[in-house]
Amino acid sequence: MTQVSRYGHMLKVTVNGMRMRVTARYRVDGSVLNDTIQGRMLGAETTLEIDSPDSPERVARVVRNAERGCFVMQALQNPVPVTGRTLLNGALLAE
Repeated sequence: MTQVSRYGHMLKVTVNGMRMRVTARYRVDGSVLNDTIQGRMLGAETTLEIDSPDSPERVARVVRNAERGCFVMQALQNPVPVTGRTLLNGALLAE
């Protein structure tokens, strides 16, 4: 929603209000006791409602730009490497 406001401002499209609903589907398999737990995301669905006096074409352009400029959406659609490390009492924890 931040991106819609941002790109709406850049494109001079009035956004009087917006609401978003996100439904994410997950699954977890394996066992914590056996150290085989594995979570995964099965998918996500979004519904964006925008209140604007501007034309549908102009609002659609804002939404396209907002989706393309959203780091989270892009990371989900185009997966990137994720690296992590854990420190325990200031020292690297071997995993």
